Amino acid sequence: MTTASLTFRDLTLGYNSHPAIHHLNGAIRKGSLTAVVGANGSGKSTLMKGIVGVLKPMAGEVVRAPGVRAAYLPQQSELDRSFPARVVDLVSLGLWPRRGMLGRYTAEDRAAVSQALMAVGLGGFEKRPIDTLSGGQLQRTLFARVLLQDADLILLDEPFNAVDAKTVGDLIALIKRWHGEERTIMVVVHDLDLVRQNFPETLLLARQPIAWGETREALKPENLLRARRFHEAWEENAPWCEPDGHDHGHDHGHGHAHGHHHDHDHDHGPRAA
Repeated sequence: MTTASLTFRDLTLGYNSHPAIHHLNGAIRKGSLTAVVGANGSGKSTLMKGIVGVLKPMAGEVVRAPGVRAAYLPQQSELDRSFPARVVDLVSLGLWPRRGMLGRYTAEDRAAVSQALMAVGLGGFEKRPIDTLSGGQLQRTLFARVLLQDADLILLDEPFNAVDAKTVGDLIALIKRWHGEERTIMVVVHDLDLVRQNFPETLLLARQPIAWGETREALKPENLLRARRFHEAWEENAPWCEPDGHDHGHDHGHGHAHGHHHDHDHDHGPRAA
């Protein structure tokens, strides 16, 4: 029997009454490695925020399996690098779920931080200020923090942006190690070649699910074209529910009343058996 780590039930997420992603149904299988792809503004980061609870659903829900602990790595652009912190301070945040805000920082913790930094190729960087790190070094530091969290569900939002090829390779190796440990991993990725080479499953978004399943199938040219057309047809100021009479004949799906946009198998994604 396949176990779901996450289940989406007609999930709609958005900002200021405008849905950014909607009508997402399906399940993320425990131990799976899934790439989340789509054009800028297609809802990828919004989905990640919805899963971790930073963003509350406008409709529907995200159901996390009992006992599943999540680790979330947001985009680098969301981190304030001017904050006067050292590498050890940033990495040690990964201990919070177990130690709490006021928990004592033990010798065992220090050893765990050093071990995590060694694992990402930053041994000896503990006292470096984070504002002196390169993009690749900062991303390695953030991966070390995720390592310390020892989570069952790992969510990575564009972890390969603004980093060098060597770092990308090392981070991919770490993700594959987590996958081998049967952790559940979702990664927002822009590089489709990277996805084809390293990710068994893919969710293709264009504000709503276009294709979801085995990467080779999900990234077929016809699905990529369909995603582009959906994205281009989307109106940024679309109302919460556009009446049927306002349908302009485009192949888009931003009106919740448009049931005919959900008659294809991909909308529902792979389900846990």
